[in-house]
Amino acid sequence: MGYSNAFLGSFIIDIPEISQRELKKLDAKGLSALDYALDYSNYSVVHNPLRKFPYFTACNINGALFKKIKRATLFSGKGDTWKKDGRIPKAHQLGEELYKADKSDFDKGHLTKREDVQWGNDEEEAIQAAESTYYFTNAMPQVDKLNRGIWRRIEDYILHHEAVQNDLKITLFTGPVFLEDDPDFVTKVTNESIQLPFLFWKVIYYIKDQKLHRTAFLVNQKNMLEKRRIVRPSVRGSSGVQTDLFMTFKDSETYQVRVGFIEKIAGLTFAEAEESFKEDRPEELIVSGVDVRSDATFDTAKAHVNVIL
Repeated sequence: MGYSNAFLGSFIIDIPEISQRELKKLDAKGLSALDYALDYSNYSVVHNPLRKFPYFTACNINGALFKKIKRATLFSGKGDTWKKDGRIPKAHQLGEELYKADKSDFDKGHLTKREDVQWGNDEEEAIQAAESTYYFTNAMPQVDKLNRGIWRRIEDYILHHEAVQNDLKITLFTGPVFLEDDPDFVTKVTNESIQLPFLFWKVIYYIKDQKLHRTAFLVNQKNMLEKRRIVRPSVRGSSGVQTDLFMTFKDSETYQVRVGFIEKIAGLTFAEAEESFKEDRPEELIVSGVDVRSDATFDTAKAHVNVIL
């Protein structure tokens, strides 16, 4: 079973709506977003056949049913087994031809984290869900410093310190920002130039005081892609969003933002909910050496940002 919009009880959280502008681009190619909505175990993906990466993933997290399973035991101990999804054309997905290409100095970054869906009534269900995250439709090229750094700490915090520790249910959306001026990967893949997104976001829904709340995070990897010469300098026109703001983002740092900010830059519309973060500009989260306390506050010398619960 894939993503459930009724996972949080009486609060219905539909998947984000893709902009009419994007839908028209698909229609012009004879494509429909409905044909690229894919259900997996405890999560779903809406895939972008034009960019060959997912628009976003939609995940249900049930902390009370979480199962501890070692990554090495998946796929009968054979290790990570990534594959393309046969339900959509292989030509509309990027697999090993990208991640093993020359200059591919990046990870296969899970959008829906393996452990986030690693729950069920028994261990067998949890293993099946974990293994279902190893589709290329759930992967994005992410520089290791991002994929294994603060972004992962945010993910671990959401799962282990909130959902599992407190037996909570959480709904989580994750995706890239597709910009017209995204830089090209330096290596052509099957004789085609591939644009690599450099902005990634998370939008989290949870219940607090019997009300539905949401919060959002944004991370940038553009400078890292350029420093490692993974991408060529962009020669395309402006994407029409605040790219000047993104240029001030530090390498691999994560920022708390309003959900409306994600909607503006990603061309998506999210379900309404209460939102504690009110700033118009992103707020940097520095977690190096941070004492992440049970009151869910990231406390640092530079920032004191309340997140989640």
